[in-house]
Amino acid sequence: MNKSTLSGIAIAVTGIAVGLYLDGGKVGQMLQPTAALIVLGGTLGAVLVQFPFSIVIQATRHLKEVFFPKEDPASQVIEDLLRYALRARRNGLVSLDSELEFIESPFLRKAMTLAVDGVRSAELRQTMEVEMDIEEGSESLIPKVFEAAGGFAPTIGILGAVIGLIQVMQRLQSIDEVGRGIAVAFVATIYGVGSANIFLLPCAGRAKMVMQRKQLLREMMLEGVVSIVEKVNPRVLEAKLSVYLPRTAEAATVKMATK
Repeated sequence: MNKSTLSGIAIAVTGIAVGLYLDGGKVGQMLQPTAALIVLGGTLGAVLVQFPFSIVIQATRHLKEVFFPKEDPASQVIEDLLRYALRARRNGLVSLDSELEFIESPFLRKAMTLAVDGVRSAELRQTMEVEMDIEEGSESLIPKVFEAAGGFAPTIGILGAVIGLIQVMQRLQSIDEVGRGIAVAFVATIYGVGSANIFLLPCAGRAKMVMQRKQLLREMMLEGVVSIVEKVNPRVLEAKLSVYLPRTAEAATVKMATK
């Protein structure tokens, strides 16, 4: 569970709710299904106009990685690459053929397959860099979906407020209903601005960080495989790949090495 993301949203919502209460308002005043429907429906519709449905579904699925990120695989990947390097050094690259089916990462499996097939390091690097560019281009659309939604939501919220005010103007004969209607109308603006700045735009930023880390891991995998093909000393390879570790993991690795 990503405690930072969840606690951040909780703090933001709590701060707004407490501020509303201290100002004499009630949280129940903010619960307006009509306003929520206008903002959510309008925002989703605008996003679907800009992005294909498959990309929107993919972005929705990636929300799981924003709130419940997987453990960083860098340490395990480095351990595997060092094992491959030692085995290739002793028995040759062809001996790694039996390892291919157990490699979980499609990118690493493809790179190792090319290495086992005898592809030269320069050609292997060129081929996998194209693969990396394609992956990066596809993943870069994920945060853009949330950024677009964060841009549309406030505007749709204003549209909802205007729609509400139009309805209010038709009841000018009753002052009590006018006051209550204006208050309800502006709830749509709160939904639009709030959802954009508390949820959508922060999720876009977090998703961008996740995608950047994935790209960095692919760079690490490629560097490791190329080094194996070039028969780089495993100790040198370990030092080269350790720079890709998260700082906490890197510190732990150094501490264990010094014991």
